[in-house]
Amino acid sequence: MSENDEVPSLPPILGEIQRCPECGSTKLMRDYDAAEVVCMECGFVVDMKIADQGPEWRAFDNEQKEKRSRVGAPITFTIHDKGLSTTIDWHDKDIFGKKLDADQKAQIYRLRKWQRRIRVSDASERNLAFALSEITKIANVLSLPKSVLETSSIIYRKIIKKRLMRGRSIQGICAATVYIACRQCGLPRSLDEIASAANISKREVGRCYRFLIKELDLALPPPKANQYISKFSNQLALQGKAEEIANKILAIASRARLTSGKGPVGMAAAASYIASVLIGEKRTQREIAEIANVTEVTIRNRFKELMEQLLFIVTL
Repeated sequence: MSENDEVPSLPPILGEIQRCPECGSTKLMRDYDAAEVVCMECGFVVDMKIADQGPEWRAFDNEQKEKRSRVGAPITFTIHDKGLSTTIDWHDKDIFGKKLDADQKAQIYRLRKWQRRIRVSDASERNLAFALSEITKIANVLSLPKSVLETSSIIYRKIIKKRLMRGRSIQGICAATVYIACRQCGLPRSLDEIASAANISKREVGRCYRFLIKELDLALPPPKANQYISKFSNQLALQGKAEEIANKILAIASRARLTSGKGPVGMAAAASYIASVLIGEKRTQREIAEIANVTEVTIRNRFKELMEQLLFIVTL
């Protein structure tokens, strides 16, 4: 090749292709079945023979996919080792499904025992393993979603990292982290509910909660009344229409500044009571008061305020 000959240009790398060279469009589609990159505007084949980065095997149903997949469970903060460790099961069978003989069973038993010991190496990991199991237990009792459980586990890991556990009970700190996670995720759970699920006193949970707020420098949003509507509607077995009406009542009351200085639980209970009357599925104030953990007087006062200010006409 002489010096005057042009060097042939190499095709662009797939990650560098941003535009169609024919029409200049950025709407490119990667067709992995045909191994091509196609412009969606003009149909020009920008690149071909692209590499398939998926698995080398095929699966035609979920059972085949689970058997042939070689990946583990996703990383989770609810386990002290984030779920990255291995476990030796108790089936005492080899990879072909055959039962192990006596010598192999004894060897596997020893391996299983040391594997369980090695998973928790020092005192901080033992503390973390026990605390995360307590958090999981509280979350299961309260039927909390996984997002709250993960958030609570992350908060506890920060506590361990800053060494704030000295002189405080693990149960109290775990209950306080669950309460903080509920507040951060906008899930209404009271201190009484969490203390009951953790089987400790409300005073202990409140003390740990105030300590963590101060030490971790957390800024939690105040609870809103509309966060309690779904909870009350589910416990009262009301229709979805009642929940919608109660949310509208609270939205109007908020714009009229009627919720300022009032407890969100009492306002939500009064709105739920009005909604139940309006749709013809009346619940007594005593029923709602027991569910909301407030007094009947509180519901009655909030009810009167909403009726007078919002000009409702309700036939009891």
